[in-house]
This record gives sequence, C-alpha cells and structure tokens, in this order.
Amino acid sequence: MMRTMRRREAAKGNMFEGERALVLTAILGFVLALLCQAWVWMYGADVSPKGNIANAVSFNAALGLFLLSTAAIVPQSLMGRKRKAVFRWSYIMLALYSYFAETVQNFRGVNPRFVKGGTPFDVTVGSVFAFVALLLILFYLFLAAQYFRRQVYTLHPELTVGIRYAMIAIVISFAAGIWISENQGRIVGDHGNIIWLHGLGFHALQALPVVGWLAGRASLAARVQMLGVHAAGLAFLLGLLAMGWQTYLGRSVLELSGITLLVSGCFLASLAAGVIVLRSVPRAALFGKSSASGRGASPRKMNGL
Repeated sequence: MMRTMRRREAAKGNMFEGERALVLTAILGFVLALLCQAWVWMYGADVSPKGNIANAVSFNAALGLFLLSTAAIVPQSLMGRKRKAVFRWSYIMLALYSYFAETVQNFRGVNPRFVKGGTPFDVTVGSVFAFVALLLILFYLFLAAQYFRRQVYTLHPELTVGIRYAMIAIVISFAAGIWISENQGRIVGDHGNIIWLHGLGFHALQALPVVGWLAGRASLAARVQMLGVHAAGLAFLLGLLAMGWQTYLGRSVLELSGITLLVSGCFLASLAAGVIVLRSVPRAALFGKSSASGRGASPRKMNGL
C-alpha cells in the first residue's frame, strides 16, 4: 500500500523532474548540431569519400529533441526509482555513442550506417552502431509499455492517451528506421523516401502529449476532452500510415496525388483537433491546476486507448 502511494506521488511530478542528466544529454545533441552546422557554413557538408556533415547536423538535433521530449514525460510513467535509473542511464550511454558514431565518422569521411570498404575501425563502429540502434528501440519499447498500464491512465487520463498515441507513432518511426537498414538506404523505387516517415513519426512526441495535457485543462466535459485527444492521435497515425504506403509505392510524398491529399488532410485534421482543444482551455488553467481536478468526485471510466 505504501509502495503504491509513493508511486502515485511520484507520478504527480512536474515535467523533466529528476531527469537533469537526460536533459543535459539532449542539450549536448543541440550543441553538436550547431558546431557541425558552423562547419558546413565554413567548409561545406561533403567530406571525401562518403562523409556528410549535414547528416550529423540533422541526426544530432533530432536525437537531442527526442531525448528532451522523452525527459519531459518520464516523470509521468509511474516507474519506480530503480527502473527510471536503468532506462535513463542506458539511454544516455546509447545516445552518447550515437553522437560519437554519427559525428566522428562523418568527419572522417565515412557513412556510419553503411560502411563499404572501410577500415576495421570503421566496420566495428558501424556494427556497434547498428546494435546500439536496436537497443535504443528495445529500451524505448520498455518505456512505452509503462503508459499502457491502468494506474498510469487513472492519474492522468488525457495526457496518458496522448502519450499512448505518440508511442504508437514512434513505433512506426522505428519500423521505418529498420526499413531503411534493410533497404540499405532511404530511397524506395523512383521517388520514395523513407526518411519522411522515419522523421515525422518521432514528432508525435512533441505534439500529441501536448494535446493531452491541454485537454486535461480544457473547460469541456471529460468525454469531449478525450474525444479531442483521440481525434488528434488517430488522424496523426492515419497520416503516417498513408505516408508509408505512398513511400512503399516508390512515390514522393510531395507529389500531387490522392494519397498525398489524404496525408495532408490527416495531419491538418490532427492539427485542427489540437487547436480546438487549445481554444477551450481557460487562460488561467494553462499555468494552474488541471480542470479535471475539480471533477475528482465524479468517477471516470478506466478505458483508454
């Protein structure tokens, strides 16, 4: 009983609470991205024979943003102190190696993912990098599973549902990353580019939990609040799936077609749902307590996503 109470109290913590090390690791990614971008401005992106500093810029910035967004939601996972520490330090070590492999190898003129004709050092770094990528997926799946537990949903229904949709989108992005590896590159067919699917899915982590957080503070009935989160999440996922199909067909996501219009419509619908939720939040509630706190006496259904 005492253990459960301690966990519930921990779940009420603020964003980033207790995750200073993970936040600093994220900031390191932004710093590396800025330094690499400065190099590109001064000397260009290409490094003979196969290095590209622009790739290091986008990778370091993307991983930094991913870590920062993750650090924001970890306090709401209801994990115990030891489990949080295992996830935190494992992810930090894996991220540091990823920064090293992507940055150093591109500066050495080596593609860190697809090493062809490299030195034994290059082959080793590339092989370890592939293993690290797999561990990044596995550890994140462990984190994602925490938000599908009933007790997490009970404490923060709208926020938890938003995070759940984001986690599903991230799984799609991970699958796209594996697709890139199996495909030995990001190009499919004549114009398909898997990197769009791979990158956009991760941005659900910045968008959908925010919609859930806002819904918990909106001056709407609980059912309507949850409907807004579901609308934003489902539309986002449908957009990703349509984008994936367009890519599988070897067609660009920027070309004018029925599928492209469907993709655009889905993401616009997701954005619209988020805007509607935002407009229903009282200004004072953005910085105060959730509107749900006033409904504590009303029982809530425990069925989430």
